[in-house]
Amino acid sequence: MLSNFPLRKIIHVDMDAFYASVEELDDPSLKGKPLAVGGNEIRGVVSAANYEARKYGVRSAMSGFLAKKNCPKLTFVKPRFQRYKEISQKIRAIFFDYTDLVEPLSLDEAYLDVTTNKKGNPSASLIAKEIRQRIYDELGLAASAGISINKFIAKVASDYNKPNGQKTVNPEEVIQFLEDLEIRKFYGVGKVTTQKMYALGIFTGKDLKAKSKEFLEENFGKSGAYYYHVVRGIHTSEVKPHRIPKSLGAERTFSENLSSEVFMLERLDSIATELEKRLTRAKVAGKTITLKIKYSDFSLQTRSKTLPYFIAKKDLILETAKELLYQEKLENSVRLLGISLANLNTEDKKIPKKKTIDIQLRFDF
Repeated sequence: MLSNFPLRKIIHVDMDAFYASVEELDDPSLKGKPLAVGGNEIRGVVSAANYEARKYGVRSAMSGFLAKKNCPKLTFVKPRFQRYKEISQKIRAIFFDYTDLVEPLSLDEAYLDVTTNKKGNPSASLIAKEIRQRIYDELGLAASAGISINKFIAKVASDYNKPNGQKTVNPEEVIQFLEDLEIRKFYGVGKVTTQKMYALGIFTGKDLKAKSKEFLEENFGKSGAYYYHVVRGIHTSEVKPHRIPKSLGAERTFSENLSSEVFMLERLDSIATELEKRLTRAKVAGKTITLKIKYSDFSLQTRSKTLPYFIAKKDLILETAKELLYQEKLENSVRLLGISLANLNTEDKKIPKKKTIDIQLRFDF
């Protein structure tokens, strides 16, 4: 079946504990110590943790209080996103030495299509190894990589030999690799879906593959067709160098929990100002405004409204955000507020599709 679909040489590069590694790079005294970026032991949320901290169960999105409880010797540092962005741009410059088909997912990971590449190297595995070595030699940072025939498998494979490793899934190995894969390791299957699949007797790719498309669609909606195809090695999404954003937003975590809506309105004003700046830079507008509220108990609530016209100006954004704030009574004191704009006016800016690359099942990886 795989031979009926275009096979590509895709690399997924994922930096190892990126934020924490940059902090260690700039301050060598932090090396070897459990480290968390963001938050503190009183309040705040961990943005990232190094591998020493992860041994104690410290994870991103964990409260600083719990992180410190799990790891009493944990060191907290404030995030420096401008610095991370600066390093990320240098990493991407290395990617572009090999291919123009680079699709960043975030500051610390990206897909590369090296089916045809600037080095004329037929081996995607050797290219990945060379890129990882250059990142280490030139920037002092470690990266891991996954290499395979499509984005889905490359993404899954990049987690296999972390940190500072890589894994290649050759075309003839794809089916067995996916059948053996634990369902929780399938990209796109989160904690809630994992539990639902367990309840349905789906624990591995082989179990998933045994279910019909109709069964999966009945139980998982539109995602059912996605699961049906990826477990068979079918994922035709191309590496898109210029990803069109689906939404833009801004948010703030407060040093003290807010219980007064008057104070929240002040914060929403500054958040709306920042969002307007981002929309202006991106030259986009949107119709759907979402207000994000995180309470002091870390529960999350979102409230949305879709307008009949596109907006990008602060006044209209703020007006709608206020309306959403007063839509219903707050459940608790608030630690974070955010505003995002979706349903953007980018739907007519589709990137022209490239010709598919038809390649035989066996080709040099």
